[in-house]
Amino acid sequence: MSITAFGTPGWRWLHEPAAWSAQDATVEATTSPGTDFWRRTHYGFVRDNGHVLAREAAGDFTLRATFDGDYTDQYDQAGAMVRADADNWIKTGIELVDGVHQLSAVVTREVSDWSVVALPSAPESVTVDVRREGDTVTIRYGLDGAAPEKMLRLAYFPPAVPVLAGVMCASPDGKGFTARFRDVTVT
Repeated sequence: MSITAFGTPGWRWLHEPAAWSAQDATVEATTSPGTDFWRRTHYGFVRDNGHVLAREAAGDFTLRATFDGDYTDQYDQAGAMVRADADNWIKTGIELVDGVHQLSAVVTREVSDWSVVALPSAPESVTVDVRREGDTVTIRYGLDGAAPEKMLRLAYFPPAVPVLAGVMCASPDGKGFTARFRDVTVT
């Protein structure tokens, strides 16, 4: 089902949350408990049930999203995702780990790898650019209204494969939380 969100039609949910709303250029979603995206590494499990609101993209593009959330429990997370399939995807954003807001990037090519940067304090909002060029995805970020100029990650990603590009949120261990997304574009 095609959804109009962020001022444009053509969005769709992968694992729609039970509670969400789209108003003007903002989407608010409340995560379901036990949701995540992860494949095997370290923990030994596969989870592929987090919430993603995305649109199809092919070739080179830039996904930009600004978001914030009421992060409460361990691993509550919100941000952006580029997904070719269940085995090939990248998610990035904020993840609450041991009470600290972490800038996070998970790159998955059959197994997940995870990198984080601890923030000195909880940001009011985060803006990310996820840019796909050929076989590379570059993630840049900005905090509290700053342009996404700081590089977080550069990673290989299969070229010329159609993907879903959009925003994501999940609560692997918690009871659920509310995330808000705005100024989301795929160009």
